Amino acid sequence: MKKMLLINAGVVLAALSYSAIAYDGQNCSEPGVCWEPKPGYPEKVAGSKYDPKHDVNELNKQAQSVIEMEERNKKRQEHLAKTGTFVYDVDDIE
Repeated sequence: MKKMLLINAGVVLAALSYSAIAYDGQNCSEPGVCWEPKPGYPEKVAGSKYDPKHDVNELNKQAQSVIEMEERNKKRQEHLAKTGTFVYDVDDIE
């Protein structure tokens, strides 16, 4: 009886998973390229109401913080090579 229930459950799960894979609700131009714009969406986004208008300074914050982090790590490594002790706080090094 247990064996029959497990087999039935497996068949049901297999059927459900196959039907979920069979249709994704979109018309794809090629596999993996399924983005479809809504009606009224412009061909060119720049200058339209959909343009996000990102601030350049906001976009560069992450890059600037990575550069600063690399500078701190370089100071830590140099101090470690010189003295043999690791100091986390860069202000304490000099």
